[in-house]
Amino acid sequence: MTQIRIPVAADLLGVSDDTMRRWVDGGRLAGSLDDAGRHCVDGAELAALAKEIADGDSLGEGNRSARNHLTGLVTRVVSDAVMSQVELQCGRFRIVSLISTEAVHELGLEVGVVATAVIKATNVTVERHRA
Repeated sequence: MTQIRIPVAADLLGVSDDTMRRWVDGGRLAGSLDDAGRHCVDGAELAALAKEIADGDSLGEGNRSARNHLTGLVTRVVSDAVMSQVELQCGRFRIVSLISTEAVHELGLEVGVVATAVIKATNVTVERHRA
């Protein structure tokens, strides 16, 4: 059973350490102590909660083939006559997208607007971090 420390688990779900502790105290997740006496949660249980949270965050706009949606705040827009670079801060992740300037205007994208990056990748690598 993989144990994940509370601060790491909170970071993975994009919530505060205090929120994670409240979820453990309230029974949403089971907590335990690791060999060093640090508060942890089970990795598999955390993964199930992450999926539950993601499933509940549906955009409600019909079905899509792209499954990766990251909602965040527009932090920068750089435009020329044809293309624009839009930066979103989605939790601790910075997403940069090149889209048409026409789309930027149609969507009303500007600094401070909440937007969602929809990602469809043909190749994604996964790395495992060992504690």
